Amino acid sequence: MKQILVLLVFLLAFQNGSAQLFTKEKVANNPDNIDEKFLSWGYFLGFNQYDFNFDYYEDLEDIQVDKSFGFHLGLVGDMRINNFLNLRLEPGVFFTTRNLRYDESHFQGMEFNDADLLREVKSTYVHVPLLLKASTKRINNIKPFIVGGFSAALNLSSNQDNPNDNSSGEFRMTKNTYFYELGFGIDIYLLYFKFTPSIRGIFALNDEIIKDVDPNSPWTGNVSKMQTRGLFINFTFQ
Repeated sequence: MKQILVLLVFLLAFQNGSAQLFTKEKVANNPDNIDEKFLSWGYFLGFNQYDFNFDYYEDLEDIQVDKSFGFHLGLVGDMRINNFLNLRLEPGVFFTTRNLRYDESHFQGMEFNDADLLREVKSTYVHVPLLLKASTKRINNIKPFIVGGFSAALNLSSNQDNPNDNSSGEFRMTKNTYFYELGFGIDIYLLYFKFTPSIRGIFALNDEIIKDVDPNSPWTGNVSKMQTRGLFINFTFQ
């Protein structure tokens, strides 16, 4: 009988201890009560990789895009709607380079050299998104979220108004581009600030290519639409 009582006491003690071990909440970091503020501010920096999506008139070889990682940085303005929704403005400057490689099939019946098969597209964007951030309930010192919205970007390297075109080695793009954006991330509450790693995809809504003067241009003549798409990796500090 005593052994049974000892076993019952042991089981009850173990159950109570394990319950406390796995359910006990950690000390909640809450730097400056940032989630309770109607307006809060911060900054972000990160890496980007831009691509192009092409649509064509004729079934020729696709234009290949050599992508590279670029760098960006900017500011964050956050407006609290409720415990789960925030409206965010994240203006930033983005630097990227893409190389376009053309197949020889685009130059049928034309004279060309190796330099004609490559176009370097350097872009510097002033990118301004308006985003809605939807968060889960905070779990100790983390809070996952999804984010989406629309943005506008000014391409400072577009060459839109340059009278020279690809026949002179100038690949031209529109100055203004409009995007929709989708992403996800995790707010991590540290002792003195909130750190947020996130990933976001962007997708252009408008055609960005400026056609060459020659309607049969091997660089632009077969392109019915060219739209940017890209991936952002952001690290935000608030």
